[in-house]
Amino acid sequence: MLDTETYTPRLKALYAAEIKSLMKEEFGYKNDMMIPRLDKVVLNMGVGEATKDTKKVKHAQEALTLIAGQKAVVTKAKNSIAGFRVREDMPLGTKVTLRGDRMYEFMDRLTTIALPRVRDFRGVKTSSFDGRGNYAMGLKEHIVFPEIDFDTVVDMLGMDIIICTDAKSDAEAKALLKHFNMPFNN
Repeated sequence: MLDTETYTPRLKALYAAEIKSLMKEEFGYKNDMMIPRLDKVVLNMGVGEATKDTKKVKHAQEALTLIAGQKAVVTKAKNSIAGFRVREDMPLGTKVTLRGDRMYEFMDRLTTIALPRVRDFRGVKTSSFDGRGNYAMGLKEHIVFPEIDFDTVVDMLGMDIIICTDAKSDAEAKALLKHFNMPFNN
């Protein structure tokens, strides 16, 4: 087991040692508090087949808990939609929000292990910024993470990954993520 008092995630140490000074030089910030930093990472799995089989949400929750290293929360429908056979309070997916050291550990595993394992991977889109410094991406298969045992997977689940920064613009956020080794396709 890791001693949490002395352990610092690799990307957190990299941010403090190198990335802050690179960002300050690149954008000409007056002080260190203006330098953008990662705020949180939100992972979400929507399970469309949950209307037919509620056990699939349970499998998704267990998989997301393994990936995140933190217990995932089941998301439920707010309204009934007859056309989709959805009733109010029906479990439809699962989500987890990572902050602090877990966030940096997840980002490290995402950029160094999971994304290179994606089939036909050519980089992530640069057009997925929202205008306020946040980046959203999707994965078609959750099995690219090493925590998931390929032999026990019942069905493939996609997932959304939203990386929230406190950057004021997309250019700043893109530069920050590029320093965190996010493999953009251009």
